[in-house]
Amino acid sequence: MKKDLLAAFFILLAAAVLLSGTRIQSVEEYYLTHVDDITAESETVFISIRCDTIRQNYDKLDKELREGDYLPADGVILPATEVVLRPGDTVFDQLDRVARANRIPMEYQGADENGFGSVYIQGIQYLYEYSCGPLSGWMYRVNGEFPGYGCSRYVLEDGDVVEWVYTCDLGRDIGSQEIEGGGGTS
Repeated sequence: MKKDLLAAFFILLAAAVLLSGTRIQSVEEYYLTHVDDITAESETVFISIRCDTIRQNYDKLDKELREGDYLPADGVILPATEVVLRPGDTVFDQLDRVARANRIPMEYQGADENGFGSVYIQGIQYLYEYSCGPLSGWMYRVNGEFPGYGCSRYVLEDGDVVEWVYTCDLGRDIGSQEIEGGGGTS
C-alpha cells in the first residue's frame, strides 16, 4: 500500500514538473512567437504584399469579395517588412513564413502538382487568380524586376526587396512587359 502511494506521488510530481515547464501553443501562437529576431549579424530581405490594382478594376472584382473586409482600403495587405533571410531561402519560403506569422490566408499549388516546376501562388488574403477578371492573379518582383520564373526557384540574397503584387491585366498594369503567351510567375 505504501509503495503504491509513493509511486502515485512520484508520478504526480513528475507530471507537475513536466507541465509547469512546458508551454503548449497552437500553430498560430507558434508562428507568431517564433519569427526570427533580427540582429546586427542577420542577413535580411524586405517583403510586401499589395493589391492596389483592384481599386482601379473594382467593377471586375467578384461580388462576394466586395462585401466584408477582404480588400484593404489602401491596397496594402502587408507593408514592407524586414525579415531574416535563412540560407537557401526562396521567394516562396519568405512569403510562406510572413503569411503564417501575420495570419494572412494563402493557398498555393506545389511544384510537383503543376507544369511550371515551381510553387504556384493561387491566392493571398482571399484574392485568387481570376478574382478580378480573366487576366488577374498574383505576381512577384525582386528589386523592381519580374524574374519570369516561379517563386520557389528564386533564391534570395541579403538586401533583396520582394514585392507581391496583384495584377488585373496579366502584369501590364503593374509594369511587367512579359507573358505574351501566358504562364504566370508566381
